[in-house]
Amino acid sequence: MKRRELREHIFQLLFRVEFNGQEDMQEQVNLFVDDMKEDGAVRPEDEAYISGKYQKIMEKLPEIDAILEGASKGWKIGRMNKVDLTILRLAIYEMKYDEDIPEKVAINEAVELSKKFGGDDSPSFVNGVLAKLADKAV
Repeated sequence: MKRRELREHIFQLLFRVEFNGQEDMQEQVNLFVDDMKEDGAVRPEDEAYISGKYQKIMEKLPEIDAILEGASKGWKIGRMNKVDLTILRLAIYEMKYDEDIPEKVAINEAVELSKKFGGDDSPSFVNGVLAKLADKAV
């Protein structure tokens, strides 16, 4: 699976966090992976990458949300569109904690995700928030 496809799957898994309690998320991860296996769309190494990156993001979620709150003046996390919020969380993780992904790539991929899954204003919102973070050298 290409990295863009892996990122989309991680996004879809992270999106479930907004609608399920933390105690239900392991079951959600299992269901998500089982669905991918049924579709024949996942290799064992892809499965490991998706679930591993998901876990790493969840471990850093309080820090990521704090960064996001600081960068999105006037937009509390609770007010944000859930798709945009999930995309921003993934992008901030990649920008700050994933050394394999250059910052510009993380921003570009976040904007592409927002074009695919978000609303009309999502790409500009996501790009604006991440540009502020890039300027601050997160």
